[in-house]
Amino acid sequence: MHQFNYHRATSVADAAALATKNADAKILGGGQSLVAALKLRLAAPTDLVDLAGIKDLAGIKVEGNNIVIGAMTRHAEVAASKDVKARIPALASLVSSIGDRMVRNMGTIGGSIANNDPAADYPAAVLGLGATITTNKRKIAADDFFKGMYETALAAGEIITSVSFPIPKKAAYMKFRNPASRFAIVGAFVADTGGGVRVAITGAGPGVFRVAEMEKALASKWAPESVASVVVPASKLNTDLHASAEYRSHLIAVMARRAVEAARG
Repeated sequence: MHQFNYHRATSVADAAALATKNADAKILGGGQSLVAALKLRLAAPTDLVDLAGIKDLAGIKVEGNNIVIGAMTRHAEVAASKDVKARIPALASLVSSIGDRMVRNMGTIGGSIANNDPAADYPAAVLGLGATITTNKRKIAADDFFKGMYETALAAGEIITSVSFPIPKKAAYMKFRNPASRFAIVGAFVADTGGGVRVAITGAGPGVFRVAEMEKALASKWAPESVASVVVPASKLNTDLHASAEYRSHLIAVMARRAVEAARG
């Protein structure tokens, strides 16, 4: 691990000032990805700004037709939340499948989506439900937030404060997981938001993405067979030691079909 200066921020403004002042600073949320990268010497920030002391960044509340989750809310809290289970059970189910017990008790929603690992689960829910990400500077629609592998729309000194999830008419998430890491080799989140159908895929490509052809088919008929024959070209997908692009292409249709079936209840 490289040497760095540690700062425990007392407020969002304090954290933003520290991050802006130090160009090579990193924001620490739950630390489940960043700490591992530090240990492997894959990350070398000059400063580490810890958000754990900012109590206002944690919590879950219902606001109208939305569930609003603070950026520092742990995965385990979301999975166990009565409000989330009652209003967006697909989200509670997705979060309960993240990593292992330790990861769920330490990892945070803000840290997950800010890191934007291409195989992470949370980005699928954020994009699949059309959530809104609130930062200390602005509100960002899910469609504008994820930019590519480990890339987001966040600017320097910009910190996620909460994520607002619209409550859908129906939704479900299914993934083919890596048995060791439990990351998604392919995961599919499907949702009928009432204002339209959304299908978000994680694990398959350089980042989470929507499948317009599946959305159109489900808008016409919400049934597993509507997505079964839709093929996402392998040329757009990842090949690694876990699965080939061709296999991931096959899994997208399988996981989407299973998610649609699950959402039917």
